[in-house]
Amino acid sequence: MVHIHVMGASGSGTTSLGLVLAEKLDIAHLDTDDFFWLPTDPPFTTPRDADERIRLLLEETGRSGGWVLSGSALKWGRPLEPLYDLIVFLRIEPELRMARIRARELARYGNRIGPGGDMEVKSGQFLEWAASYDTAGPERRSLAAHEQWLEMQTSPVLRLDSSREIDDLAAEVLLHPAIAAGAVRRRRS
Repeated sequence: MVHIHVMGASGSGTTSLGLVLAEKLDIAHLDTDDFFWLPTDPPFTTPRDADERIRLLLEETGRSGGWVLSGSALKWGRPLEPLYDLIVFLRIEPELRMARIRARELARYGNRIGPGGDMEVKSGQFLEWAASYDTAGPERRSLAAHEQWLEMQTSPVLRLDSSREIDDLAAEVLLHPAIAAGAVRRRRS
């Protein structure tokens, strides 16, 4: 079974591509946010205990069948690293990425992120954090941290420009030798 990690900056399309790949391969889709954050309202405010998130993630990835993990687990997902058949690293121009994020935030939360909304401050902080991805240092989720992490990986890395159509991105991933070979093995079984 195939194990794919789709990673990149917030707004680069990791979840969208992960969902499409999981559907096309008929495997599970897992998102790091579901393991990292406790379910709260407003969301993304309370991190889950590191040991608990690893336990939950290993439990899900240990089930039979393949999976696509989307998001970033740089500092806490080390136990999964040897399992990756392919790492897909999505990049996109910062302006387009931030436009995607602002549109997503508005669609998800509407007036809650506007002036006087209960998520106004948190959303502003998130947007500021997300905008700094390309310039921040390796101490946090950033381009520098991702590049540093990718240099240490032994799995193949496929770098894609995520401004392209999602179906084109998925097709390129599915044609990668690390994935195509697994698909052939599954059809023969």
